[in-house]
Amino acid sequence: MRENGIEKSIDRPLTIALVVDTVGNQGNGTSNSALQWAAELERQGHHVRLVGVGAPEYPARVNKVPLVSWVAAKQLMQFAEPSDTLFRTAFQGVDVVHVYMPFKFGRRAAKVAHQMGIPVTAGFHLQPENVLYSAGPLRHIPGISSFLYWLFKHWLYKRIDHIHVPTEMTASLLRAHGYKAKLHVISNGYSPVYSPKKPVDPEASAPVPFRVIASGRLASEKDQITLIKAVSMSKHAGGIQLIIAGTGPLKQYLRFRAGRLLARKADIGFHKHADMPDLLRSGDLFVHCSIADIESVSVIEAMACGLVPVIAASELSAASQFALLGESLFPVQNAAMLARRIDWWIEHQVERAEWGEKYAEYTKAHYSVEASVHKFVDMEREAIGE
Repeated sequence: MRENGIEKSIDRPLTIALVVDTVGNQGNGTSNSALQWAAELERQGHHVRLVGVGAPEYPARVNKVPLVSWVAAKQLMQFAEPSDTLFRTAFQGVDVVHVYMPFKFGRRAAKVAHQMGIPVTAGFHLQPENVLYSAGPLRHIPGISSFLYWLFKHWLYKRIDHIHVPTEMTASLLRAHGYKAKLHVISNGYSPVYSPKKPVDPEASAPVPFRVIASGRLASEKDQITLIKAVSMSKHAGGIQLIIAGTGPLKQYLRFRAGRLLARKADIGFHKHADMPDLLRSGDLFVHCSIADIESVSVIEAMACGLVPVIAASELSAASQFALLGESLFPVQNAAMLARRIDWWIEHQVERAEWGEKYAEYTKAHYSVEASVHKFVDMEREAIGE
């Protein structure tokens, strides 16, 4: 940014408005990430104004969309009602506005910010394939995925010069669908509360019960049914305790199938965000079956706690990038191969102890929220400087 031919310094603490439809609900992944980033931005000396439903200083009203809001609520998400008065109040004096979602609230926020002469950046946190898996038969319409990429671009992203994407996979998908903005690949990162558990004793036998944990929305694209089938097919099925932490439209279905298939009663349902670090540290193995995922922060959090992950290899999921060895991967939707992977880790206690520590060290080195926020601030300074 130049004033009277002189470069204006932006090497100072920034005031950033984060526009998120749902701020105050810690069961929603995007909300969790926004709150973590806000706290870390403040810790690094910046000033944050959260704008959205449940925000402490700049709360928005709920926008109830027929049918769509009902589906979204089952996944702990609400849509916010746009308000020019709210936006103009929240944006007064900020350096930059960052929009999380391409819906009505975020689009109007971007427009008001542009009218006020404030730079706008955006994040791409909603993969069209995730939307389609919640849309039932609509996902089988030819070209519908490409249409949603176009629609999101038309709604918001074509007017944004700097877009935050969590993974290289997401960046490749956006480029393939004609997104022209500069894409900044920055992991959403994990909070330092996710710290390694006590190291596993490699000389001890496998624990009974052996606790397998999964975490994520209980929705079809997360494919938890494959995990339930795999546990039932395991040679050690009678000694496995399955925990799937999450909420969503398939909760009752998954509980029913688990009740019919598993030797031990499974724990399937919501766990408070604050309880997740201890829950993960209590586990012996983490399994992630998702078919479509934009980053899979739940896998990062599990690895940070010292859990070895077993991850579905899917073209539409970025999670497989976290696997450090072949025994941490299985072909997506292949319950038989997943069962073999689970059995291998149960039967190889020494390797599980060693790799649990390696995964924790690797995660700390590459995916801390502190490092991610530093990169995000660099992106915001670049946008301001233009």
